Amino acid sequence: MKANILKILKDAKDYVSGQELCEHLGVSRTAVWKAIQQLEKEGYEIEAKRNRGYRLTEGKNVFAATEIKSILQTEQVGHNLVFLDLVDSTNNEARRQAEKGAGDGTLVVALEQSSGKGRRGRSWVSARGAGVWMSLLLRPDFMPEDASMLTLIAAMAVREGIRQVTGLEGQIKWPNDVVLNGKKVCGILTEMSTEMEWIRYVVIGIGINVNMREFPEEIRETATSLALCADKTIRCAELIAAVAGTWEYYYKKFLKTRDLSLLMEEYNQMLVNVDREVKVLAPKGEYTGISRGINERGELLVETNQELRTVLSGEVSVRGIYGYV
Repeated sequence: MKANILKILKDAKDYVSGQELCEHLGVSRTAVWKAIQQLEKEGYEIEAKRNRGYRLTEGKNVFAATEIKSILQTEQVGHNLVFLDLVDSTNNEARRQAEKGAGDGTLVVALEQSSGKGRRGRSWVSARGAGVWMSLLLRPDFMPEDASMLTLIAAMAVREGIRQVTGLEGQIKWPNDVVLNGKKVCGILTEMSTEMEWIRYVVIGIGINVNMREFPEEIRETATSLALCADKTIRCAELIAAVAGTWEYYYKKFLKTRDLSLLMEEYNQMLVNVDREVKVLAPKGEYTGISRGINERGELLVETNQELRTVLSGEVSVRGIYGYV
């Protein structure tokens, strides 16, 4: 009910009477009053005037479940929203939710992670309230070998969500990073639970550096944030809603063909590595070549001595010859 009241107040040009809220939501005046009080505790500034009602005034940059729900415009993603103050890892929590029967499209968001997870067992710095730390639970109906493409779709969704909210034109570093000004602003970690030849569930973890102004020394040269690039504070809730919406857009296209044939051209336009020299750190030895974009399976095409090699995202890391990208 809080999210519905908040949406009504946001859409209203003037005061909304308590009676209007009661009739619209089918609840008592006492229930409305209690919900208003709860919204104020979350940080919203709501003006109440006798005989006129309630009006939402300009308030703080609220980052709460109510705010996210009030602005979500998705068909499924985030309708089941798990919002936590502190968690070990949103991916871990999404897996716990999955084991308890949570449905497709469940979204786990946390203000802070104590053990944020990066790729290849690395940790992810997850400062409280300074970023978007979230995981999406999926229960897809396709083969496990198709799941690796979901990481690329998530990168497209994050890149487009960032553009919609901030105007910043990010790029994708294959397969799972989004970069701005040559530095990492987002990492994506996809995990999967399978049984025989079918997928039980997939968890896509997304970590976006939003309002960080400083970074630990060990990542200072390779990491950045949206606030540093845009020179302003970004609303995390708005970004989450945007990424959820863009995810649904790209995921629907993927489901039509079960590959990236409908997204390949757009992805390659976003790809920071395309037509650039890259170093592939493969288990059997590293090599260099020219990145030629991805194919319909999401594999990176690398040209070496007039030979075109396909690189699988689960097997290697790709680096620029002279640095991170």
